[in-house]
Amino acid sequence: MEQKWPQEIWLVRHGQSAGNVARDAAEAAAGLHIDIATRDVDVPLSDLGIEQAHDLADWFAAMPAHSRPNVVLHSPYVRAADTARILLGRMGTSPGMVVQSDERLREKEFGVIDRLTSHGIAHKYPELFEQRQHVGKFYFRPPGGESWCDVILRLRSVLDTITREYCRERVLIVGHQVTVNCFRYLLERLDESKILEFDRIADVPNCSVTSYSFDRSQGKNGKLVLRLTNFVTPLEAAGTTVTAQKDVPVAPKA
Repeated sequence: MEQKWPQEIWLVRHGQSAGNVARDAAEAAAGLHIDIATRDVDVPLSDLGIEQAHDLADWFAAMPAHSRPNVVLHSPYVRAADTARILLGRMGTSPGMVVQSDERLREKEFGVIDRLTSHGIAHKYPELFEQRQHVGKFYFRPPGGESWCDVILRLRSVLDTITREYCRERVLIVGHQVTVNCFRYLLERLDESKILEFDRIADVPNCSVTSYSFDRSQGKNGKLVLRLTNFVTPLEAAGTTVTAQKDVPVAPKA
């Protein structure tokens, strides 16, 4: 039996970003626009986000060298790339270690609703807002943007790369809330209702870990088994605030 999967996969959401903070403030004030001057790709970590990344880096660094990630893939967005850089700075690199920015791990693209709150979408694009409510987040694609299905499509090709190039390796992926959820959809073979149920129950905390280990005894040829879900113990143990701000506008409750 030939193993096609990595030995371990860790999915990490970036630390709290300045954009998370600005979005929360705008939503709380029932504003229309989110006060972010930069492109979404350039939004940096907040001071708290940097602290969260250092706490998680300590957790990875405490692992035995033979158990730590030896492949690190990250979104090119600044907040994810800087989270990965902080993790690597503490873990250190080893001979043959792969560190790669991959645009397929980028944040879900918002298109015309970028930097709008839920109230802003309803005010500026009422027809789009109504369609979004009717279709739901899994299939809704704003003009110029992506649906969850679009993100899942590009992540399928990431998994093809991982199984082709990194089987038996220990792979750390640093991305965004939607990418973590969409990887879960793929790796756990979920359907729309199940992944949206997980999304309703809890947001993916910043610098949390969701992980999978290869189990040769499972299935016909072995498979990845879920080990950790939204794991934030490293932050809690350090006394660092745990945050779980959404990256996307949230529809007001009826």
